[in-house]
Amino acid sequence: MKLVLASGNAGKLKELQAMLAGLPLQIVPQGELGVGDVAETGLTFVENALIKARHACEVTGLPALADDSGLIVDALDGAPGLYSARYAGTPTNDDANNSKLLDALRDVPPEHRSARFYAVIVLLRHANDPQPLICEGSWEGRIIDERRGSNGFGYNPVFLDEELGLTAAQMEPEQKNGRSHRAKALELLLHRLSSQLAR
Repeated sequence: MKLVLASGNAGKLKELQAMLAGLPLQIVPQGELGVGDVAETGLTFVENALIKARHACEVTGLPALADDSGLIVDALDGAPGLYSARYAGTPTNDDANNSKLLDALRDVPPEHRSARFYAVIVLLRHANDPQPLICEGSWEGRIIDERRGSNGFGYNPVFLDEELGLTAAQMEPEQKNGRSHRAKALELLLHRLSSQLAR
């Protein structure tokens, strides 16, 4: 089965391809099939993931998997949320996003810096699929006041997994892929997919 990964984000593509390795699927990033990015006009993570997956299906005629994810910070009323990738404006810039986040939390004490990464993964079998598979996952943590680590992308350097005492950027990819919001959503998706295939 050939499956399009509906994302132009290199970091996400690398993570998803690693998590999907070993499955009987031919995973193809949308860029290799001439699919460009689509405007994410939804008001929720689910809507945006569906928009991306449907666009990839329409262009390629193939099943598509898309995710929409972001960082939710309680002290900022859920920001950056849907706008995580472009929090500091466009073009998107991880360093600028982290700087803006740390600045926004400058006067917030550590005990009030709770946050989570949240992901929704959607699988559409075709553009008009009336029953998309939709799975979600979250990763609880806290925003620290300085960057630590050099792995990963996005807000990884400032997101602390308190159980491990490491930021997402201090973890090895395999370690992060076993705990992350995206891994949890994908694990649920694969479980549901295998249940359907077994029917």
